[in-house]
Amino acid sequence: MNLANLAQQLPLPVQTFGLLILSNVFMTFAWYGHLKHQAHQGWLVAALVSWGIALFEYLLQVPANRIGYAGGYTLAQLKIAQEVITLGVFVLFAVFYMNQPLKWDYLWAALCLVGAVYFIFRS
Repeated sequence: MNLANLAQQLPLPVQTFGLLILSNVFMTFAWYGHLKHQAHQGWLVAALVSWGIALFEYLLQVPANRIGYAGGYTLAQLKIAQEVITLGVFVLFAVFYMNQPLKWDYLWAALCLVGAVYFIFRS
């Protein structure tokens, strides 16, 4: 059994949201990773490296959205799920990679997203 067949046997939420989580890790590094080393490279180099990293994000995000949409998730559900994942990945990135302090504001933002998830997924 090859990897593609194994992945197709995973439940729809695992396929969709697992790929979205992985894609978001790449995109967070593409958008913000260069800030940690900005003194060592010009903005053009940072932009080109970021574009290279972002390619991997798209190679995961596009299939994730296609799988989720074909499986019955609405466009709005996919978008709100992406925002929840974005915040979760960003907080981990900010605290552990960028050595930023963990703030209560992250919790308040997450609670706002819980409301968004409720309203988008309730029907």
